Amino acid sequence: MPKNKGKGGKNRKRGKNEADDEKRELVFKEDGQEYAQVMRMLGNGRCEATCIDGVKRLCHIRGKMHKKVWIAAGDIILVGLRDYQDDKADVILKYMPDEARLLKAYGELPENTRLNEGIAGGLDEEDEGAGDDYIEFEDEDIDKL
Repeated sequence: MPKNKGKGGKNRKRGKNEADDEKRELVFKEDGQEYAQVMRMLGNGRCEATCIDGVKRLCHIRGKMHKKVWIAAGDIILVGLRDYQDDKADVILKYMPDEARLLKAYGELPENTRLNEGIAGGLDEEDEGAGDDYIEFEDEDIDKL
């Protein structure tokens, strides 16, 4: 049996996510970069995203983010465009929900972009009028019962 000479196993690697909770500076796009919204996850570190310029691209999650930053459908991401492949891009950064709201407030994202803050947040915006689960009775209706 070989001796363990390292500092620990995979459980040690899991506990390194404390630094992401603190506030970070808002990163805006530069030339060669674009904002995008994730349409669906494809597996193997890839996702399909619709960029703000209207093009649907296959995005590759870079190794620094892989298994550390979890990306789900509906998230706003910053992608680096490739010079030689217009239909592919690389995920540079995932914006937190509050950062995405700030981007929309600054006018970086168009107004028609729907920001999904999880499953419950996306459904509330759709069903505003259909939220009446109770029936109002008049006094006369109650007397008849």
